[in-house]
Amino acid sequence: MKKSLLLKLLTIGALILLLLVPVGMIGNSIDERQRYSESVVRDIAKSSTQNQTLTGPVLVIPYRKMEHITTLNDKKEKITEEREVTGQLYFLPELLRVDSDMNTELRKLGIYRAHLYHTRNKIDGKFILPPAFGLGDDIANYEFKTAYIAIGISDIRGIENALDLTWNAKKFTAEPGAQLSLLGNGVHIKLDVPDAGKVYDFSLNLQLQGTGQLNLTPLGKETHVALASDWPHPNFLGDYLPVEHTISDAGFSARWQTSYFSTNMEEHFQRCIRQRECGNFEQSKLGVNLIDPINHYVKSDRAIKYALLFIALTFAGFFLFEILKRLQVHPIQYALVGLALAFFYLLLISLSEHIGFTLAYVISAAACVSLIGFYASFVLQSLTRALGFTSALALLYGLLYGLLSAEDYALLMGSILLFAMLGAFMMLTRKVDWYNLNAGASQ
Repeated sequence: MKKSLLLKLLTIGALILLLLVPVGMIGNSIDERQRYSESVVRDIAKSSTQNQTLTGPVLVIPYRKMEHITTLNDKKEKITEEREVTGQLYFLPELLRVDSDMNTELRKLGIYRAHLYHTRNKIDGKFILPPAFGLGDDIANYEFKTAYIAIGISDIRGIENALDLTWNAKKFTAEPGAQLSLLGNGVHIKLDVPDAGKVYDFSLNLQLQGTGQLNLTPLGKETHVALASDWPHPNFLGDYLPVEHTISDAGFSARWQTSYFSTNMEEHFQRCIRQRECGNFEQSKLGVNLIDPINHYVKSDRAIKYALLFIALTFAGFFLFEILKRLQVHPIQYALVGLALAFFYLLLISLSEHIGFTLAYVISAAACVSLIGFYASFVLQSLTRALGFTSALALLYGLLYGLLSAEDYALLMGSILLFAMLGAFMMLTRKVDWYNLNAGASQ
């Protein structure tokens, strides 16, 4: 009898390991579908607009300067040559404010979808130019050309309005191209040469479309950003989190505030300009990602991680009936029930692509429980036993859905569930004489 029990346990263990093969194949299918979905989202973004990063404004003042270079000729005589040097002066805003209102749009391609957004951005602030542009007495050797404001916009296809900059009550129209390589794509606005030591107020209205993610580089000595959206599931990104935010079913609002002391932006900018070391400058961002909480691929992938547990618990249930009620369950019957459990995940992923995760979960679980319940009524030779078994299985699927829905408490709930299952198994078998199962379980 001991050998028979050991052989049965080894057979059940081998079946569980064999069932991991179809479960793994279904898991690979979920990963493949998810990768394809992500590629479709990228294609949607490529055909409309990508994630957006807003950088600027930066005031650029081109100049040319005559320098006198003294050298020695072959006769050791001093020769002074005059040489023209060109360059640019760069100034970051003293104050930068961005007030954004974001509306989202769902765009579909077949069964796949991407979340686009439209933002109305009011950008304003001020520049405080130092006396003599910080050049001191050497300013007399400089000749300044037409200045311009450079604004980096990572995907200029998303610009939805004509851009006019108000600069100390004067209006100037934007032109394509940021004209400043470290900003990448964008626009620039030509200005009259500003006066040194003067304060300039600016404002600009920008309507911008993007996909998924919106970032901003906090270039101001003080930067204030306010963002309100109708999307209820934000994921705040970057080196600087909001100083305050609210999230509800109707959307979210957030406010950021940074300074040169927290960003070190002036040093990062100058290092990027002079030494081409732009890593810190490019990484200094704040922003938000519009995540999709009902991503059925992610939830299906999380669900299939519990497949081994489900199969083991179901087989344990059949094994309990064998030892407590002295029934005989053939390994083929174990295998068929295990395959039905595995097919739950295939049904789940295929249905959720069309009708949503929750409804797909209900239908898949109901189909699996019904099939196993019908089959168990013959295996367990009793409708009452089958109803009890399927009720327990349905409860397991309900608990699994709770685990998938409560991300923050998934580990806690899973630990409690496993402990409760172990306790139940120990209670049910507490009077079993494992050395003499022929004697039956104590009643």
